[in-house]
Amino acid sequence: MRFNRSVLAATALAALSVGATTALAAPASAAADTTPQKVCGSAYKTVNSAPVGSRGTVYLTYNSSTGKNCVATIRNNPGTAVDMSAWIYVPDTDQGDEDYGQYRSYAGPTYVYGKGHCVDWGGNIDNVYVQVSGSNCGSLKEHRVTFTR
Repeated sequence: MRFNRSVLAATALAALSVGATTALAAPASAAADTTPQKVCGSAYKTVNSAPVGSRGTVYLTYNSSTGKNCVATIRNNPGTAVDMSAWIYVPDTDQGDEDYGQYRSYAGPTYVYGKGHCVDWGGNIDNVYVQVSGSNCGSLKEHRVTFTR
């Protein structure tokens, strides 16, 4: 799926216009013990994550045999369907994937080939948004996480 740059920009602007910046510290039904590997696939290893306030976590995973990244946003307490998203974008290749909708447990999976490239990724649960820019570039690099309420 080709990711539309204007959608990413609009999402980023919406997230930035509401909140604060901090350093980084699919199917609608799933059990409370959902993991990124259950959403993305067992070959995907978690390489990064960012809290979505107290509501859940956005996970960035990577499959070293395919070179693909996957993002999943998982709620801490599944329940009534709320607006959720998971997205990933590779600026170098202008490729990305997104999943936006009303979900009870998780959003995603979203996949993109990212081997050797920095990735931008994030998601939201209800009205809390997280965006991580320029991360996981093949070596440790400083990056920013933005979240809003």
